[in-house]
Amino acid sequence: MIERPRIFLSSPHMSGLEQQYIAEAFETNWVAPLGKNVDSFETELAEYVGSAGAVALSSGTAAIHLALVLLGVGSGDIVFCSSLTFVASANPILYQGALPVLIDSEPESWNMSPEALERALREYSSKGNKPKAIIVVNLYGQSADYARLNQICDEYEVPIIEDAAESLGAVCNGKMSGRFGKLGVFSFNGNKIITTSGGGMLVSDNLALLEKARFYATQARDHARHYQHSEMGYNYRLSNILAGIGRGQLQVLEERISRKREIFENYRKALFPISGVRIMPEAAYGRSTRWLTAMTLEPGSVAASVTDIIVHLEGFNVESRPVWKPLHLQPLFKDVKYYSHQQDLDVSRHLFENGICLPSDTNMKEKDQKFIIDQLAQLLQGI
Repeated sequence: MIERPRIFLSSPHMSGLEQQYIAEAFETNWVAPLGKNVDSFETELAEYVGSAGAVALSSGTAAIHLALVLLGVGSGDIVFCSSLTFVASANPILYQGALPVLIDSEPESWNMSPEALERALREYSSKGNKPKAIIVVNLYGQSADYARLNQICDEYEVPIIEDAAESLGAVCNGKMSGRFGKLGVFSFNGNKIITTSGGGMLVSDNLALLEKARFYATQARDHARHYQHSEMGYNYRLSNILAGIGRGQLQVLEERISRKREIFENYRKALFPISGVRIMPEAAYGRSTRWLTAMTLEPGSVAASVTDIIVHLEGFNVESRPVWKPLHLQPLFKDVKYYSHQQDLDVSRHLFENGICLPSDTNMKEKDQKFIIDQLAQLLQGI
């Protein structure tokens, strides 16, 4: 077998524009978590999504954690969270000593089920134990159905933290992802649609909350000539160098979205006609960035399983992976309360057991994607 260069699921894709901002940071000696790049990255990101402000942080996880702190979540409080997500969405709930309750997905968007959420809110509220916050995750580049979710949460007066780590650039009912909660969270991890190598952003229209977040993120240092601290803080600020990378990346975000959607469309055209293949749907209410192209395989209708595909592609040095293992199936959360989409329909479990994420790397060449598609078509049809 000919050795092939690695094809990644989603790798960093530099534009070249990043270098001018990095160089400026070095030339001015602003290499710490302060400086022009940090301030400008916050302003430019806020302008892109249409929020009143933003705070650049060390990770998306840090942003979720600070969002919980800002909303007063503490020991023993209840926090609802999407189940079909990476563990980073829910770990900050544990940091605060709070109790997670996990909510299933809906088939239409793969994101939080309004039906399951409403059932959970009704049950917990009737017991006088209303959640302090709800973390709604936007999966694989697509916003959740916030028209319905916000209506439900407003009725019960529970704030949403929008985990938009995977959905920067997505649109829902004419608004940009990240704008639908009291606080929105983005990630710039190495595999995201744009990256700072590691980093995150907290956005909101509530500037007072963001100022408090900035205070907590810099070790909660009081305004005093000496080092004085009246509250517990965190070392969560983003460096000026990494913010420079983010500024350059942000300028090519729309190009990356176009390329991601083109990659998705190539897969869709080639694989959707195959019996038993279901491509992750795009919700009618907006634009998905298609950060990762994902599909499910109907058992008994195709000639290969998810595991067969992953192993086969790995033999050609091609990365693929299953859909997220839902949190309610993780050992860490085995004792946590879970609300399925319907009593006899666990959507996130079905997606995990039958779903696969395909290489969606914007660095990927056309001929490489054609090779992957050819391999998939042969496997799925038993050719």
